[in-house]
Formats: sequence, C-alpha cells, structure tokens
Amino acid sequence: MSTTTHGSTPYYYVPADSRHPVMAAIGLFLVILGASQWINGHAWGMYSLAIGLIWWLFVLWQWFGDARRESEGGMYSRRIDMSYRWSMSWFIFSEVMFFGAFFTALWWGRAHSVPTLGSLDNALLWPDFKAVWPSVAAGVTAAPGGLVEPFQTVGPFWLPTINTALLLSSGVTLTIAHHALRENHRSKCIGFMWITVILGLIFLFVQGYEYHHLYSELNLRLSSGIYGSTFYLLTGFHGFHVFVGMLMLLFITLRLMKGDFTAEKHFGFEGAAWYWHFVDVVWLGLYILVYWM
Repeated sequence: MSTTTHGSTPYYYVPADSRHPVMAAIGLFLVILGASQWINGHAWGMYSLAIGLIWWLFVLWQWFGDARRESEGGMYSRRIDMSYRWSMSWFIFSEVMFFGAFFTALWWGRAHSVPTLGSLDNALLWPDFKAVWPSVAAGVTAAPGGLVEPFQTVGPFWLPTINTALLLSSGVTLTIAHHALRENHRSKCIGFMWITVILGLIFLFVQGYEYHHLYSELNLRLSSGIYGSTFYLLTGFHGFHVFVGMLMLLFITLRLMKGDFTAEKHFGFEGAAWYWHFVDVVWLGLYILVYWM
C-alpha cells in the first residue's frame, strides 16, 4: 500500500477498526475444512473449498481496496507507514526461513544421507547403491533397492540460465522504474514496470516448459528420490513466489496508471520491489546450488 500522508495527520492516528481480518479468517476456515474433507472422500468438501476460496478472494479485494482508499486519502500516519515497513520486513524474513529449510534439506541429503547410505555399515542393506549425489556427470542414477525409477539429472544449460538472465534483467528494469518514480517520471516508470511484469511472466512460461521436458524426456519427477523432491520443492515454490511477485508488480503498475503514489510516498511500490529483489536473490542461490552443484 502507498503511505501518502497529507496535512496534519497525527503520528498516532489509526483508521477505524476493520471487519476484514475476521471475514478472511472465515473464508480460510471454509477452505481448510473443504480441502480436508474432499481429500478424505467427502464430495461436499469440494463445494466448501470453492465457496471458501471465492469468499476469501472477495474479502481480500475489499480489504486491499479499503487500504488503497485510506492511503490515497491521506489517512495513514507516519506510525502506520512504519508498521507497513516492519510487517513487510518480517514477512520477507519468514520467507527466508522458509527457503532456508528447503536449502538445508538439500544440503543434508547431499552431505549426510547419501554418504551414510553408501557406508560399509549399510553395504548389506543397499548392496548396489553408490554414494554419489546425482549430477550431470553421473548421468542415469540409481536409488537404494531400486525403489525409484532411473532418471536423468538437469544442468544449468540452457533453460535455467535463460531464466537467470530474465530475473536479473527484471531486477534492473524494476530499479530503473523505482528511480523514475522518485524523479517523478511517471511514464518512464510505468513503461519499465510493464517490462518487469512481462519478464516475470516469461520466466514462468520457461519454467513450465522446463518441467514438461524433465517429466517427459528425463523422467525426473517429484518422486525421484531426494534429488527429485528437493529439486521440485525448491524450484516449484520459487516459481510460485515469482507468480505472486509478478501479480504484486502488476497491481502496482495498474495503480501507477491510475495516478497512485508520489515521488515521496510510495511504499506500496517499495514493498513489492523488496519482495521481487528477494525472489531474485533466492533464485541465484538456487541456480548455483541446484543446477551447478
């Protein structure tokens, strides 16, 4: 949200209480209830899930709309501006911990689980297992006991490298857009924001094409042992974050076209930019540790 303030808005001013948190919680309850019952074979769970999703999305639409009107109406004080900044900072920190858990799983499998299974103590348990982490040099891999179908690993060329170039380029165009907004060059800012959104969308299409290639030609699946599970968890959840970030940037761009934000007050823009740069950094770590190593 933007943090536009006008006139003499008190530092401690807080807008009126909102019903949206409670209403959103009701929608999420219906989603969780419906999903759990649908998975367990109850047909009515599908309807609860659908109603809950529609309810939740409608509440979010109203909630964000109210926040935009309050912001552009000058109702947000400096204290609320700081609360938004701290909230976004803690949210990104929670995402760091989220990806940290998956990177740790990858490291643990490579540095501990695989060597342990290949030790002499486990020779009778897995007589044909070789303690070599799947890599491009290893070619077709084999799993302990033949529990996993043979698959081929994936290297950095060329689709992952293309996606790396796309994300790094999007970080540059987003930075240019931010500087343009700070200099009050709105048309230039909007143009580079659209380029950033398009680059994020192309990234998702390239990743989708890569997944199709891996499944159909390399037989690399989510069930392909620790390599397959960590690969798809890291790249898949990152792709989901790219999708969310792309939507955030899209909505910010549409707001810019409506005349929202100023050169001095534009935390909605800054918050989305923080998130996008975080996604870029995560991809760099993923690109090196997953595709190169």
